[in-house]
Amino acid sequence: MPASFDQVFAKAPFAYPLHNIPPEKGLDPKWIRSLYERGKPTTYLKSRNELQYIGMPAGGLHAGTVYLGGDGRLWLWSIYNDDREGVDPKTVLWNDGSKEVKVRSRDGANYIEPSLADNKRVLEQGFAIRIETEDKTIIKELKETDWQEVAFEATYPAATIRYTDKNVPVDVVVRAGGIFIPLDADNSAIPATVFSIHLENKSGEKIKAAITGWMENGAHKLTAKAEDGVRQNKIVQQDSYSAITGAFSIHNPEAIKQRDAGTTCITYVGEATRLNTDAHPWPVDEAFFTLENREMSTGKEAGDKLVGSICTEASIEAGGHHEARFIISWHFNHGLAKLDRLNEIKSGYYYGRRFKDASAVGIYVAQNFEKLFGQTLLWQQTYYDATLPHWFLERTLLNIGTLATANTYRFANDRFWGWEGVNTCEGTCTHVWQYAQAMGRLFPSLERDVRQRTDMGIALQENGGIIFRAEYETRPAIDGQAGTILRMYREHQVSADDQFLKRNWEQVKKAARFLLAQDKNGDGMTDTPMENTLDAVWEGEIAWIVGLCIAAVKAAQRMAEEMNDQAFAKTCKTYVEKGCQNMASHLFNGEYFIHRPDPAQGRKKLGAYNTCHIDQVYGQSWAFQVGLGRLWDREKTRSALRALWKYNFAPDVGPYIKTHTGGRPYALPGEPGMVMNTNPQNEAQPYGEDITWQLGYFHECMSGFEHQVASHMMAEGMTDEALVLTRAIHDRYHASRRNPFNEIECSDHYARAMASYGTFITACGFEYHGPKGYMRFAPAWNKDHFKAAFTAAEGWGSYEQHYSEEKQQHHIYLKYGSLQLNMLRIEKENARSVAVKLNDQPVAADFHQYKKELQVSFKKGVLLREGQVLTIDIA
Repeated sequence: MPASFDQVFAKAPFAYPLHNIPPEKGLDPKWIRSLYERGKPTTYLKSRNELQYIGMPAGGLHAGTVYLGGDGRLWLWSIYNDDREGVDPKTVLWNDGSKEVKVRSRDGANYIEPSLADNKRVLEQGFAIRIETEDKTIIKELKETDWQEVAFEATYPAATIRYTDKNVPVDVVVRAGGIFIPLDADNSAIPATVFSIHLENKSGEKIKAAITGWMENGAHKLTAKAEDGVRQNKIVQQDSYSAITGAFSIHNPEAIKQRDAGTTCITYVGEATRLNTDAHPWPVDEAFFTLENREMSTGKEAGDKLVGSICTEASIEAGGHHEARFIISWHFNHGLAKLDRLNEIKSGYYYGRRFKDASAVGIYVAQNFEKLFGQTLLWQQTYYDATLPHWFLERTLLNIGTLATANTYRFANDRFWGWEGVNTCEGTCTHVWQYAQAMGRLFPSLERDVRQRTDMGIALQENGGIIFRAEYETRPAIDGQAGTILRMYREHQVSADDQFLKRNWEQVKKAARFLLAQDKNGDGMTDTPMENTLDAVWEGEIAWIVGLCIAAVKAAQRMAEEMNDQAFAKTCKTYVEKGCQNMASHLFNGEYFIHRPDPAQGRKKLGAYNTCHIDQVYGQSWAFQVGLGRLWDREKTRSALRALWKYNFAPDVGPYIKTHTGGRPYALPGEPGMVMNTNPQNEAQPYGEDITWQLGYFHECMSGFEHQVASHMMAEGMTDEALVLTRAIHDRYHASRRNPFNEIECSDHYARAMASYGTFITACGFEYHGPKGYMRFAPAWNKDHFKAAFTAAEGWGSYEQHYSEEKQQHHIYLKYGSLQLNMLRIEKENARSVAVKLNDQPVAADFHQYKKELQVSFKKGVLLREGQVLTIDIA
């Protein structure tokens, strides 16, 4: 009988295999240089068999998991409050190098055997076109098998799918995805997918075109029995929209309690040509485009399929274009039964509070289409209109799609809540979610809610400890505690004023005092045994935990200074200075930072000890995310990162995981990755005397940790290594292998992977402090001509700089909202003059030199509004 993952180390021998990751990586210098190139959007093709695994989260935030497939059809449909682990629960068998083991969803089953779109089409949905020329009529569905080529351009949040065929006189381009507007957490949480379908007449004659979209009535799809009721499709139509809502007429009152009780809807933006409440599109033929049934359909039994369709027609001149806009929406407002510890679970979801049914959702989007989808596309255009490589922009952003899966919820009382991975490990876990940098930058209001309502509210103990899973635990985790204090500082920075910090300062101070108290011997290095993210309690002084706590106390110091709490700021400052000195002196083995054993316990228990651990300088990585600057010795920190590259990064993990068995399969033979923890000195008992199942973590490649290291390498000037590591993850998730949009750890769409956005932050050298009106850019490369997006407290836009021998020019283009700026810091030495304009109006400014950086201070501040540009000329 194959062993399960958590049994692998229960009987592991003490003999430890030799370290076998080659120090020289053998990477082609030309390939490394290519990573810097702008390139083009990653495009997956039918002709290369790259579409079958693609599943881009295409609904709103916290609205279930609806995937946009590689050929443009929706699949998976995890909208029915399913509490099974993973997007496609399963157990597979995998040979780990020594034996065959069972791998569950939480162990990486979907990494080994990715879900296939064609196996998970729970609901019938799609689009078809009919083209009439002078001599023929062509009917094609928008699906892979009907076209010579289908190309999927993977630019989250809206993909572009192109359908081409030499025998068809039109090219079809579809742009599809959920509404996604950074800083607008409400309108980004709409349970709907938008399709903008463009037809381009490439022939030399006028043609007639029809586009039909259809959607199965998904109400009670999973549970309904014949006696429960009948399916109904209903038309709702006005000048600005045409919709067919799929509902269920309930005969059995108990059926209303089912988790799939709800509605679905297909909406066309505008007045449609024909509507059919009982369409039969299999196979799609001429009748499918011409039949119409505007009556409410009540004749379908619970087990029968009922499909509604909407058709629109147009004449397209030679070389002309036509666009049709559709919305697919859903509404299933039932909480998960397994979350019964949460008071909010019976109240339903935030989208259920906003909309009464799926029809109301579709109508709202249709009536506000230009604004909602327009701003979605504006963000997409702003983000990808950059000098950074396309592939890099894609990989660092796309993990924010985790919020648009069943991994997160927003309850009717506005509370945000998340798993670690889909339906796995409860409680918006502090020691996992603290790695995620994306949500705090793109949707800061959601992070502020978790900090104030949960971490500093429900989870805060009297002694200042933060229960790391809130209602689902009873104890703090040391790394989660530190990470939460750092996030409090980030959430304060990504606020327009200091009110958030003022409201929460006493709780933050309480939590920081708890952290300070975990240094038993007063050397500035945490040494109290507590839970950490590797699910163990380690003894001694552990570099990655010590450093993370130092960073957190430094953040507490900064917050204390802003609150004019000088006494507490001084306490924190003393701790930080002592801790930084002692960490550099006592936890550095000459090459990297280590785990110093407890004097009494020694190495009796599991630990990292003298090994090379992936998070060893994580605190400094966090410091760069929130502008805390350099904490401890720069050269020792860079040495530690170089050691991680030398000892932990493998261009092919195959030889390593073959000999170091027991880890979960998040990187397979032939794939590159950075291993969590290695034993480069080949010590006999590197991880202590008591080997427990948690040792398996050390042999894995978990992308969230890898992203954290990549972001740190980027900040330290190790751009080659940062790009290679990020590209390693990108290549592991290439569509020829598995779903590019689902980075897996403990289950699917793992929250920690949102650390990827941190690498984008450090590539831009971006810092921001909203209450101070401060912003900084220091690009990691392409300094002569650099452009990238940014987000702030109340607005977002694009930053651009140009260098020449004579002068520098810097632009801030505001695309959305507003931006208050009092000072801007940029890279410049020996500036002679500075001229500032808002649009064409001069702005009074001073400038001050800080080593190699210049700070431009606006005497009266500058308020940028949407559409305005701030220009700074420096000579």
